[in-house]
Amino acid sequence: MREEILAGLSEPALLERSYRKNKTAFRKEFNLLYDEISVDPVAQVWNERLNYSDDAGRLANRNELLFVIIAALLAGIGAKLPEIGGISSEYFYPRFVSFIVFPVLTAYFAVRNNTPYAKLIPVAVLIFASAVYMAVLPDNPESDTLRLACIHIPFILWACAGYVFSGCRLKDNSGRIDYLKFNGDMAVMTAVILIAGVILTVLSIGLFSQIDRHFTRYFTNYVAMIGLAAAPVVSAYLIDANPAIVNKVSPVIARVFTPLVLITLIVYLVTVAVSGKDPFNDREFLLIFNLLLIGVMAIILFSVAESSAGPAGKAKAAALFALSVLTIVVNCIALSAIVFRISEWGFTPNRLAVLGGNVLILTNLIIVSVSLRRSVKEGSEIGKAAESISAFLPVYILWAAAVAFLFPVVFGFR
Repeated sequence: MREEILAGLSEPALLERSYRKNKTAFRKEFNLLYDEISVDPVAQVWNERLNYSDDAGRLANRNELLFVIIAALLAGIGAKLPEIGGISSEYFYPRFVSFIVFPVLTAYFAVRNNTPYAKLIPVAVLIFASAVYMAVLPDNPESDTLRLACIHIPFILWACAGYVFSGCRLKDNSGRIDYLKFNGDMAVMTAVILIAGVILTVLSIGLFSQIDRHFTRYFTNYVAMIGLAAAPVVSAYLIDANPAIVNKVSPVIARVFTPLVLITLIVYLVTVAVSGKDPFNDREFLLIFNLLLIGVMAIILFSVAESSAGPAGKAKAAALFALSVLTIVVNCIALSAIVFRISEWGFTPNRLAVLGGNVLILTNLIIVSVSLRRSVKEGSEIGKAAESISAFLPVYILWAAAVAFLFPVVFGFR
């Protein structure tokens, strides 16, 4: 290793290969050798790389970790509010489950970015006003507008978290793209945490049951519930603290999932055609069709955002383009079905909400498809497609706000 380090001072690529081959041995040998080579600029750079100490950074990390622990506990307490306050779970969770997660995430991003309090006031007011609004909506389980508000309010809270994530800059396209990528990474990390939590829970229940101590209900009601609520903010902290962990995993998942989803969608559409299923007259099937559309659209958004930093390769760009075109076909079928149902049976809150959402997704898909086609044809980066996605995000949020806040009033809370 000593000889490799000395030779690498004049050949940086060799030095990098030696380091990656055995980082521990490289660090040890380099530190022993440094006094002899300290006058070399390359050695000075590597010394800083290997031995850099940032006391202020460590203190900030400790403060962040302390905040994450407190935030995770608050999220857990929020998840148990129905039990603590004697509130009906059927009333609480549909209305307020998103308030357990997103305000805590927003606070974490504010602490991480050292966001000035003045910039957080509008966000805090919007979150608080949304919570009050959800609390005062009439308690009618049969209300379509109540269900729509419960579905669309999380998008507004998600946007609040993204606004703080990007440094409270409304017109920061790159910040939106970074937020989309962060959400993809967070989904991966959260899934890993939840899988580990399930394994721990099963093992704990099994071990205690062997000594006649049955804690199944305790683990389910407390440990599992609190862990589920705390998982997003914990995963956000782990991504920030160890970016290399997920940065290598998420692109691989995006690269693997894109062709798999494309194949699955083709097979599904062929099967639907053969089976004779009819989204025009089958309401439940139309609902599944729209959920499929939203899921595939989300995969396209995150895959494009994940690949926006550099050339994605023609194969991946072509797969994303094919997937976007196929999703346009799915969207057109769903859109024609909802138009047919409106023409036959008139407007309802649900039909209008689905119609508006489908029109927005179709418009966004067409714009993204044009950008992806250009990337395939010219072999260029797919950054333009990512920019078109980030530019369209405010339109989705405005529609979500309209459905959540205006529909109940317009349709008389029915």
